[in-house]
Amino acid sequence: MPAAWLTVLSWVSLGAAFLSAAWILFDIYGRGHRQPMGVMEAVWPVTALYFGPAAVAGYRALGRPASGRWQQRHGDPPPKPAWAATAVGVSHCGAGCTLGDVIAEFAVFALGATIAGRALFAEYVGDFVLALVLGVAFQYFAIAPMRGLGVRKGLTEAAKADVLSLAAFEIGLFGWMALMAFVFFPAPHHLRPDSPVYWFLMQIGMVAGFFTAWPVNTWLIRRGVKEAM
Repeated sequence: MPAAWLTVLSWVSLGAAFLSAAWILFDIYGRGHRQPMGVMEAVWPVTALYFGPAAVAGYRALGRPASGRWQQRHGDPPPKPAWAATAVGVSHCGAGCTLGDVIAEFAVFALGATIAGRALFAEYVGDFVLALVLGVAFQYFAIAPMRGLGVRKGLTEAAKADVLSLAAFEIGLFGWMALMAFVFFPAPHHLRPDSPVYWFLMQIGMVAGFFTAWPVNTWLIRRGVKEAM
């Protein structure tokens, strides 16, 4: 069993994440700070599920000023720093990865699925497949409206923009998951998705994925493959 202090820390971190996501949702829908790019109304709160209050700070600096309501009151938004386009691009990719990971982790756990006798390998496959599907979908709803693309062309361009990015995100996350399974909590004491400690450590893994995806997103945006948001 995980140490008591780690369980308490996990609940605190998860609670802060859910409160952060709820605050962003309330600010968008309750206070009317609707985003010009609709998909970002999902990206910001999902990002808060692993970055917690740091995502709130990012949203306040980069998301809220993009809304029409904010601009009506304050005028044009302040110029974005150089890192902002990459940060938003990574969070966009990370949102699809995060949702895919959460769904896949619970599905693998519920089904008792394994590959080569290990649940971790089944989680890798499920995570990547669902992250790919949801990541491309998220990217499609960003690229297609901005470029005026049809479904087929939009999905093609979304795949070009997101496959490398989500692969880089998952490399960071999967490496951390391997440490969870083989170093921190090796057999027979593996953590499972019904443990708060599991999801606290997954939060850390998703933050790791955010930073391993950063260089790829910088390159994709500079090459014009991925839209700066």
